[in-house]
Amino acid sequence: MKLSIVESLARIPMAEWNRLAGDNPFISHAFLSALEDHQSIGNGTQWEPRYVVGYQNGQLVAAVPMYLKHDSWGEFVFDWAWASAYERHGLAYYPKLVIAAPYTPVPGPRLLLAERNDSQAAAEIIEYILAYAEREQVSSLHCLFLDTFDNQQLDQPALMARSDTQYHWLNHDYETFDDFLAQLSSRHRKKIKRERRRITEADISVTLLHGDEISDEQWHHFYRFHRKTYLKRGHQTPFTIDFFREIGRTMAANIVMVCAQKNGQAVAAALNFVNSEALYGRYWGCRDDYHSLHFEVCYYRAIDYCIAQRLKRFEAGAQGEHKLVRGFYPTTTHSRHWIAHPGFRDAIQKAVNYESQDLARYQAMLSRYLPYKQQPT
Repeated sequence: MKLSIVESLARIPMAEWNRLAGDNPFISHAFLSALEDHQSIGNGTQWEPRYVVGYQNGQLVAAVPMYLKHDSWGEFVFDWAWASAYERHGLAYYPKLVIAAPYTPVPGPRLLLAERNDSQAAAEIIEYILAYAEREQVSSLHCLFLDTFDNQQLDQPALMARSDTQYHWLNHDYETFDDFLAQLSSRHRKKIKRERRRITEADISVTLLHGDEISDEQWHHFYRFHRKTYLKRGHQTPFTIDFFREIGRTMAANIVMVCAQKNGQAVAAALNFVNSEALYGRYWGCRDDYHSLHFEVCYYRAIDYCIAQRLKRFEAGAQGEHKLVRGFYPTTTHSRHWIAHPGFRDAIQKAVNYESQDLARYQAMLSRYLPYKQQPT
């Protein structure tokens, strides 16, 4: 296999890339190309593409979405403390290399292989990437939100393991939302029913649209709400409205928007992505604050959709302990990290070891607060 670096997805035919990427929407050619087309990633941004590609007999047989990063925004595996420690010691933490779906804390494949379980090809790619990292003299390499296969392949001494917690809703073959509620304790069941009633009592209507059903006006409302969410946190969104319009066209089958209206006016919207197995909640925003509207638009309508479409799970994004009492299970996510500096490598490894112990205790505690009467089978 001949491996090399490509700095734009425009140089890789869509069909060839997607044949390796499968149906994960966040590493699809359409999603990554839209990010490039609208300057969310690319040369001159904080995410400079360094796609690893592997060819055999003239055919693309391997690829990796890798980026040269100049900060740590949009990664959701937090290493700000590591960067600060480097700075205090007069060392440069940036640039670094990141293997990830940009701005997207969704676990999935990162070593894209023609034969998904080809451990030999995976080992060859990992060796190439580590050599590239050393040659480019970056401070570090970070492989984020790995699926099970990739995490196993990256299990080697040079790459320290790190874990975190997300909250995923699992579909235990429910036929209706009430079937799901029936699995919860009385207190939690009543709480969710009350939250859903509040939306009706506020005279708010909620509709669900797929990508090809979303009008330009609805994209405009969504984007206005989305920007407001970022501004509340003191940040600008990394996306343009044209980015969303493009994926609405090119990824229509993967887009599910939940829209809320009151008195004929748009008041909130949430954008989800879907594939054959799961629904992924990604972006949300609202015009005004209404009691329980976030839960209805972002969680309960999404659960309704998963049940109706018989999807296995709903991943509602990073963090959020409030999801636990609404039936979301604490779920471990995995990343791997290579640190070039020997002294910092040892120090960070010790910190990650302590972090891992704390995470195990934290997840054990969380499991005691699940709202289910008993674990569904």
